[in-house]
Amino acid sequence: MNRRAMLGATAAAAPVALANLATPAIAQTSPEVRWRMPSSFPKNLDILYSTPERIAARVAQLTDNRFQIRVFGAGEIVPALQVLDAVQAGTVEACHTASYYFTGKDPSFAFFTAFPFGLNARQMSAWFRYGGGNELANELFGDYNIVGFTAGDTGAQMGGWFRKEIRTVEEVRGLKFRIAGFAGEVFAKMGAVPTQVAASDIYPSLERGTLDAVEFVGPYDDEKLGLFRVAPYYYFPGFWEPGARLHAMVNTRSWAALPDTYKHAFQVACAEADQDMTARYDHNNPQALRRLIAGGAQLRPWSRPIMEAAWRAAGQVNEEAAAKNPRFKKILESYMKYRDEEYQWFRVAENSFDNFAFTAGQTVR
Repeated sequence: MNRRAMLGATAAAAPVALANLATPAIAQTSPEVRWRMPSSFPKNLDILYSTPERIAARVAQLTDNRFQIRVFGAGEIVPALQVLDAVQAGTVEACHTASYYFTGKDPSFAFFTAFPFGLNARQMSAWFRYGGGNELANELFGDYNIVGFTAGDTGAQMGGWFRKEIRTVEEVRGLKFRIAGFAGEVFAKMGAVPTQVAASDIYPSLERGTLDAVEFVGPYDDEKLGLFRVAPYYYFPGFWEPGARLHAMVNTRSWAALPDTYKHAFQVACAEADQDMTARYDHNNPQALRRLIAGGAQLRPWSRPIMEAAWRAAGQVNEEAAAKNPRFKKILESYMKYRDEEYQWFRVAENSFDNFAFTAGQTVR
């Protein structure tokens, strides 16, 4: 081959070589993975439902679209309150849910979403990341063939919608109340009749009179469910949910099969979603609350006697559950020790600031 032909062959080969060099390493070495992730929430609750969608989009972005997660709304492929069972069995690879929906399996699940008079959203983040919360959660989750990653928090919730005013402890007795998690046990101790109903069934149950009252999240989501049309009295605070943490739960075998780069991508996506959900609720709730009040909602605080009765009832329920369940007792000791330390600190700076600044506009002239 003469010199000119050799140069021509080299030039023709150059684009191919450059193209190979430019191809990301992940595309050459990593497999294509397809997961399904049902949610416990319907699509019309856009912050809750879109959180796993955001996780899926971020995972795809970080893996050059080779790790794809398809998200489904509640009931599309798995009933809302059966998503854990589906992940445990390997029917689906992952789900996005609230662990306290599964306290019927073990009351310890309550700690990892919300606990009556417990940690708020910021305090929960500290407990999970630095106080042993994640380790305790995954000890429990491991018994159900899952690994969990915190993936969103609603912040402090409201106390719910009631057909009539609830001014005394006596008026709580006999109340048919849709309430999730361990809080139902607290209200049962106070004489109410708690029940757990999926989000999509809340309004029909309230409208038919099957329920006297319901709680869900807060103004933004509650407005979408239209609860004020049937039960106008809107109580606060949701003392049983000072923050409500959501989880992405993954089948242990599916998790183990992922390349490390995909695991990191999933963890990063969940961590981002964990913070983003709280910010979205903090942004949307104020405007939604104004609209609800303008539409006829009657805002009411819980009376001091009801709050005190609930505090005592929560202590009794905790003691009873700890006596029956060694795991619950172990987690309770960790959780309450951490809560008491956090409360001391928040009283010094956070609460003293809030108590003044949140009312100064109405009282200082």
